[in-house]
Amino acid sequence: MGAMKTSIKVLSCTFALLLALWPAARADDDWRSLHDDVRAGRLVSLGSVLDWLEQHYVGNVIEVELDRDDGKVYYEIEMVGPQGQVVEFEFDAATGELVGIEGVNINGMKR
Repeated sequence: MGAMKTSIKVLSCTFALLLALWPAARADDDWRSLHDDVRAGRLVSLGSVLDWLEQHYVGNVIEVELDRDDGKVYYEIEMVGPQGQVVEFEFDAATGELVGIEGVNINGMKR
């Protein structure tokens, strides 16, 4: 009976570990897929989007997310501006076009 309890505990711990790691593994797959899409020319590179942001806005990038919605891929980039404002920029990853901005005092970040 003791060996069976130990096996169940090991399986439970293994399952819990796999559940904990699954989102990270999925995110890693998303970034690999992104890299392949950029190399194939289906998406613009994150670097080119960040370069555009640096040319047009003052601030520091604090977070970058890849979002897939209805078959489209978006880069969501949060920046903190010189007055401490946080602004989120959303770019169509296929075209590199800025499609949305949310935040406070966005004009205070424009170059």
